[in-house]
Amino acid sequence: MPDTIVSIMIGAGLAAACGFRVFVPFLVLSIAARFGHVPLSSGFEWIASTPALVAFASATVLEVGAYYVPWLDNALDTLATPAAILAGVAVTAAVVTDLPPVVRWGVAIIAGAGMAGTVQSATVLTRLKSSVVTGGVANPAVSTGETAGSVTASVLAVLVPVIGFILITGLLVFLFSAARRMARARLDR
Repeated sequence: MPDTIVSIMIGAGLAAACGFRVFVPFLVLSIAARFGHVPLSSGFEWIASTPALVAFASATVLEVGAYYVPWLDNALDTLATPAAILAGVAVTAAVVTDLPPVVRWGVAIIAGAGMAGTVQSATVLTRLKSSVVTGGVANPAVSTGETAGSVTASVLAVLVPVIGFILITGLLVFLFSAARRMARARLDR
């Protein structure tokens, strides 16, 4: 059972990283799986293949670069939200190995989609606020922070899943409390 809990923590951490960038967690998972650091669920072995590694690396470079193009960054958020949720489900299902398929997919849908969707929603709101307040001038800094968040969350998820899970949970608590404070401030006006 402890291996199952750790694999769920890895999946949740990678899913949260998908909320920042869709392909970075897949690239990190592909590398970790190739070196035998993270076991993959049956049917997901392809993630460790050379073609998958090349595809994830290429997609990561394109995705990260695209977020530095003015106007395209906001347009990408429209596509990235459903993609991040699906990616969160997929990476979670890929690493949760010790559960029956029905339970694994249930955990992947609840934890993976929940983590990815929450983080993605926060990034969309941050970019929107940055675009409105600074006319998009600060968006490259936001993009850099999102990429750094995705890389950090992905690496922590595969190397030290317990610490990664604690940090991601702390981030989510912070995001929820910040959103609640903003909503209350609007109501008090």
